[in-house]
Amino acid sequence: MTKRKPVREEAEAPAVAERESRAPVEAIRAAAFAQFAERGYPVVTVRDIMKACGLTQGALYNHFKSKDELLHDIITSTQGELERQCKQAVAGAGDDPRAQLAAFVRVYVVRHCRLRIEALVANREIGWLDAERVADIRRSRRAIRDIVVAIFVEGVKRGVFDPPQVDGRNDFKAIAMALLDQCTHVSKWYGPGGDLTEEQMANLYADMALRMVGAQPTRPA
Repeated sequence: MTKRKPVREEAEAPAVAERESRAPVEAIRAAAFAQFAERGYPVVTVRDIMKACGLTQGALYNHFKSKDELLHDIITSTQGELERQCKQAVAGAGDDPRAQLAAFVRVYVVRHCRLRIEALVANREIGWLDAERVADIRRSRRAIRDIVVAIFVEGVKRGVFDPPQVDGRNDFKAIAMALLDQCTHVSKWYGPGGDLTEEQMANLYADMALRMVGAQPTRPA
């Protein structure tokens, strides 16, 4: 196996771009996220959402047929943006699997630190959607997992990753899911104003991810 060489990663985490504002649709989405996060999908009514965003109840039906469709829309929109940003981060990191993994984790963690309400709703309230509406969300989540798996495969192939094995074999999907769970759940406890900024948290998680697969990152001078 080729001797692993440390890689110096960028100290700054990438900025997370927000979706383009398209009022009143974005006003409805923002109100729905806030209401569902605070009170839970089952008890929130269309009237509650529209009152929260200062629009009439009829305005919702100009854009969404039902509360179910609204929930599906806000989860798929945030999930799709997450997938896009993850792909973009990896594509921009060059061909070193260590840099790709660190870039992926940074953008993933920054987004989950910054958009905690969106993450909470997407992960907690998805169970209220029917199977057909859940299918495309799960497709996107599998696509994100497969980005990580592909990085692991290439890293092992190049001899820069040495991940833990199960009975002498690699299970990249299991390691990828463990990593994604770890990164996703930062949204449950992280809050601004703490000891670490979003960027510092992202760098910490990137270092932990590299160590998880046996790659030792170097620290900025």
